[in-house]
Amino acid sequence: MSAVTNPATVVECLRVGAGFFQGDRNWIVEQFATLNARLAAFHADATELEVSVKDREARGQKVTLECWIAGRQKIVTTSSEEDLRAALHDVRDDLRRRLNDAKTRQEPRHNKHVREIGQPGPDQVADADADLERVDAETA
Repeated sequence: MSAVTNPATVVECLRVGAGFFQGDRNWIVEQFATLNARLAAFHADATELEVSVKDREARGQKVTLECWIAGRQKIVTTSSEEDLRAALHDVRDDLRRRLNDAKTRQEPRHNKHVREIGQPGPDQVADADADLERVDAETA
């Protein structure tokens, strides 16, 4: 497996949208710091995050976190928690879960060997078939 040369981080990829001020950005980055480990699998230049809040600090406020990663569907998480910090943690945790689920769906299931070394190519399959035919001929 090759390492990502310029891994995505919250600091590099986060934009603050409606309802937040640029001065809120550093505080939000701190709240989202645990996403860095999950985002590191993606290139920074192919990853974007945007957080926004509607009706900030009012009953019924809604925090939205959107994530765009090149070659994947956009992920949108929302929270209606009344406490802003709790709402940010809610959308952060939901995004982390969804990124983990997306990664799990792309990996081969129930086969650690295949996950670690990859699936055999056509040449290896043909060699294995030839070996089986040789064994069949010898035992007949």
